[in-house]
Amino acid sequence: MQLATWNVNSLAVRLPQLLEWLVGNPFDALVLQETKLTDDKFPRAEIEAAGYQVSFFGQKTYNGVALLSRAAHSEVVFNIPGFADEQARVIAATVGGIRVVGGYFPNGQAPGSDKFAYKMGWLQALQDWLRQELTAHPQLVLMGDFNITPEDRDVYDPIAWYGQIHCTPEERAHFRALLDLGLVDAFRLFEQPPKSWSWWDYRNLAFRKNQGLRIDHILVSTGLKDRVQACVIDKAPRKNERPSDHAPVVVTLKD
Repeated sequence: MQLATWNVNSLAVRLPQLLEWLVGNPFDALVLQETKLTDDKFPRAEIEAAGYQVSFFGQKTYNGVALLSRAAHSEVVFNIPGFADEQARVIAATVGGIRVVGGYFPNGQAPGSDKFAYKMGWLQALQDWLRQELTAHPQLVLMGDFNITPEDRDVYDPIAWYGQIHCTPEERAHFRALLDLGLVDAFRLFEQPPKSWSWWDYRNLAFRKNQGLRIDHILVSTGLKDRVQACVIDKAPRKNERPSDHAPVVVTLKD
């Protein structure tokens, strides 16, 4: 069983790339972030024609999430229950007995800003909800664009980035709090090449220079840990013409 996450940074632009990628990578479930489409403009027909059931939750210009699965998915939830939020950031569903939660975590802009305060509140609400979800669904996967680097080794220049957004002690504390719920960073279950990033700025030839951050993650519950066979960052789509600035992350589970 393969699950994946990809911040496509505009599905309207990246739809042909997504469909091409799915041909060579027939995932059991895939979550998308930054679709940037209202629901009436979502390309449901094209995705269903590719063999996927799809649920989506969007808004104009910003944010937007979707969940694709080859088999039917159920118990769909949009955003964090009990947390008032006008932004489309979370989608969850049950796929093949696994609770799949896809999230586009807030960027946060800068420490001390209103957007940073929103990020802190959002992260706390996510933890509170996931604590309940893990009780109801011991087999759970949380994946998406977290906009957090867990450690210095997830940053190409940790000195330059120290204390900046994505790398603050507050954000990393929230990441550890997610792990403390009973989740495991699937990528770190395996030896990985150094300088493994999932995001590269469009500016300053960052991808060519491999100056990036690892901010896209797949966390699996302890109930799934023993089923994890591999977790990789697929850099191939980042090499496309007009690519997303994010690369997909893929986890393989024993059936």
